[in-house]
Amino acid sequence: MSQDSAAARARAGANASRDPLRTAAAVVGAVFLVVGVLGFIPGITTSYSDLSFAGHNSAAKLLGIFQVSVLHNVVHLLFGLAGLALSRHRDTARTFLVGGGAVYLVLWLYGLVVGPQSSANFVPVNTADDWLHFLLGLGMIGLGVALSRRPAGAVTTR
Repeated sequence: MSQDSAAARARAGANASRDPLRTAAAVVGAVFLVVGVLGFIPGITTSYSDLSFAGHNSAAKLLGIFQVSVLHNVVHLLFGLAGLALSRHRDTARTFLVGGGAVYLVLWLYGLVVGPQSSANFVPVNTADDWLHFLLGLGMIGLGVALSRRPAGAVTTR
């Protein structure tokens, strides 16, 4: 292996790590990890003693606003891990952002259709969660689409 080819690979790796699409997917994943952890911290999650595994009866609220349960927090943790793992390549980073955004838009619709006291509200979600899911869905899809566009003649790296 020549020094020139090793240097070229190093430059390509450095440039790939600064890819805005991959960075956005990693940041979104990291935020979901942090939110998942915060959901298990008393004080940051109000009514922590009322945190249930799942279902609409969980009275715990992240930041006193967003209804959470153990399942809800675990989903945030898993979604965050997926975001970090998928941020390693452009194609999977885009899939995470656009696909994850679509999932959040479906969750928004789910929250609008399923009543807060319904047994079908197993995640659980409240009105604040619903509108946050809407904004997350639009934001993630927007990032995935906008950052995956390449100027004409741009070199694509994995």
